[in-house]
Amino acid sequence: MLYNAYQTFSDLMDPLRMASRATRSALTSRALASPGFSRLASTALLRSFSAACGLMADTRLTHERPPYGFKTVMVGNREVEVVEEAADVTPFGTLLHFKKEVQTSQPRILLVAPLSGHFATLLRGTLATLIPENDVYVTDWHNARDVPLADGRFGFDEYVSHVIRFLEKIGPGAHVLAVCQPCVHALAAIALMAEAGNPATPHTMTLMAGPIDTRVNPTKVNELATSRPIEWFERNLIATVPGRYPGAGRRVYPGFVQLTAFMSMNMDRHVNAHIDLFAHLVRQELPKADAVRKFYDEYFAVLDLTAEFYLETVSNVFQQHLLAKGELTVDNRRVNPAAIRRTALLTVEGERDDICSVGQTLAAQELCKGIKPMRKRHHHQAGVGHYGVFSGSKWQKQIYPVVKHFILAND
Repeated sequence: MLYNAYQTFSDLMDPLRMASRATRSALTSRALASPGFSRLASTALLRSFSAACGLMADTRLTHERPPYGFKTVMVGNREVEVVEEAADVTPFGTLLHFKKEVQTSQPRILLVAPLSGHFATLLRGTLATLIPENDVYVTDWHNARDVPLADGRFGFDEYVSHVIRFLEKIGPGAHVLAVCQPCVHALAAIALMAEAGNPATPHTMTLMAGPIDTRVNPTKVNELATSRPIEWFERNLIATVPGRYPGAGRRVYPGFVQLTAFMSMNMDRHVNAHIDLFAHLVRQELPKADAVRKFYDEYFAVLDLTAEFYLETVSNVFQQHLLAKGELTVDNRRVNPAAIRRTALLTVEGERDDICSVGQTLAAQELCKGIKPMRKRHHHQAGVGHYGVFSGSKWQKQIYPVVKHFILAND
């Protein structure tokens, strides 16, 4: 019922969006064609009407991955072409390689992206910083509503198995950089690889703003996860994909539900952002309007998670704290972070992170007892919230240099 109700509402809104788009286009065309109408269109009333049409036309959810948009990057003083190449593909994800032709070898990095309602393109700012100086791969997760039931399940264990598979595809000597939610999955994968003596065990792992132990300084997100039994989440937040999509019949945690949860945490901020967008359009401050639009085009691109992945992650990470307590198993193998000896560890946290608070990622340092102290490092970034850890100016100018030097020192 939940998914069908959402889809019905979206279908009903489509004609209104189309009418708004047509009206905005007609106003623009008429203004360009007629000087007299152009003067009329410059009045505050018509500018406001056009801006309102623009908001109605453009404010909507999409369910397809936006483009990453990396065509070229500057490597030193030379512009180099970037080619997106699928290094490996499964029904649930693609190991996407941002391939460049450069004269010197660069560190190979697997960027492990969250699977939490948005596409991996949400890390575009992270990638933009990494790609010029590194040979970068990303876990480009697929929308579960587009994966047929015949392709089977994708749960917590399958995510960990994908990280291992992708590292084996990249080959020995790689580096892992995990952002937010999958820090737990990445640490579990590397622990299993280390214990098995897998030659593709990475040289370094950088865990950024991830919920390694959510018992430390619990946030509102953590409190919500522990406030109800897992059965409540399954009963109230899981829906079935409608028949019009390839994944028809698959049980999912819809991306639109996760987006609603995220927005409710900072609703005033999002309302004010759209008020600002309206004002920019009325005043014809187009660069400012485009910046807000670009952010929300990305933010409103959502993907569905399989029900099993969502429920198992909530249970394993946020309710039972299995990794932190030494009780996590993957494919019937116990995960032992102390087995990691040759992989160096960097943990990164943001001072103002209200999603993954200070101390939750640092907990990995204590769990990884087998790594020598000289090969461990922690970075506490002042003045940033959750997203500031991996995007924005402080990521580029203060956090990335730490990550870069850590990787080069252990490459």
